[in-house]
Order: sequence, then C-alpha cells, then structure tokens
Amino acid sequence: MILFLALTFVGIAISALCAFAIFWPLALVHLRDRHPALRGELGEAAFVAPAAWNWLLRQRYRGAGDRNLDGLATPARVSLLITFAALACAGLLWLLSLLVP
Repeated sequence: MILFLALTFVGIAISALCAFAIFWPLALVHLRDRHPALRGELGEAAFVAPAAWNWLLRQRYRGAGDRNLDGLATPARVSLLITFAALACAGLLWLLSLLVP
C-alpha cells in the first residue's frame, strides 16, 4: 500500500510537471514581449535555470504589476511547488517502505 501511495505521488508530480511545461514558457514569452528588463534578470535558458525557478518561487514577477503576467506565472509557480512536494512525498514513502517489513 505504501508503494502504491508513492506511485500516486509520482503521478501527481508528472501531472504538475506537465502544467509547469505549459505555463512557464507562456510566462517567459510574456516577459520577453512586455517586460524585457525583467526577462534580462533571468538570463539565458530560463526554462531550466535554477535561478529562474528561484525567481518564480519567490514571486518576483509580482513586482511588474502586470495582472496578465501574474495569471501566467502563478500557475507555473504552484505547479512547480506541487512537483517538488509530490516527489519529496514519494521519496519519503519509498524510504518508509524500506523500513517497514
């Protein structure tokens, strides 16, 4: 049962990663088109850059005052948080399955 729950969390992480793969590029394109100064802060290859994810997780996009950007970046942030949390839960459950006979 524990491994089933761990696998369920992996499925949740995959679905959240798919949502991230949809919203984060849209937010980056919006930044490129409407806020080039903010886009410059993220650097090259912002889609996979840990510094850009940190920028997203700390909600630095709110400083732009753009509701459209908020509408694209907030789902990307939530889905990234869910991905990390679900993978952490799956890992903890897997470790628990090793300890429990």
